[in-house]
Amino acid sequence: MQNLPADAAIHSIESLLYSISNVLYLPVLLGIAALVLHMLVCFGIFAAEWLERRRGVRMLVATARQEMAAALTAKEGQPALDARLERVVQRADASGVRRLDGVRFVVRVGPALGLMGTLIPMGISLAGLAQGNLPKMAESMTTAFTATVVGLACSVSAYVLTLVREHWLRSDLTEIAFAAETLLAAEG
Repeated sequence: MQNLPADAAIHSIESLLYSISNVLYLPVLLGIAALVLHMLVCFGIFAAEWLERRRGVRMLVATARQEMAAALTAKEGQPALDARLERVVQRADASGVRRLDGVRFVVRVGPALGLMGTLIPMGISLAGLAQGNLPKMAESMTTAFTATVVGLACSVSAYVLTLVREHWLRSDLTEIAFAAETLLAAEG
């Protein structure tokens, strides 16, 4: 004997979830396209920074040194020099990490959007198959696999950029900390 109210409830929940999935389809595809555009901007920023570094310009270090020079002149009521220099080092660290966050975001979000961009069209594809609409099924499957590839490609390229930029950041922070210690020793 079938439990009709339970079957009806399950069907209603399935229909609701399918509707939610369909509503998310366009935003997910737009999100993947936005990730691609974001990665293009990240590559541009990376290339510009790489060229600057090849010329010997390290903006984070240069900015921190300017702030350290300004920290040497104490005004009434300011903390000691070591505290002011430590604040400069911490600001440089926070600034560098903040610049990495945009690329790290893609490392995490790319695969998730790619997976969503795969599963949603696969559901549509299965619905098309159930209705005997093979062209709709083929179109949805093409979108599904393309979304996966693009999401993963964005994530992998973002990961590579993150590795290089983290290396640069560690190098810059070492240089900044050394400059702060040198200034502190010279003033002490």
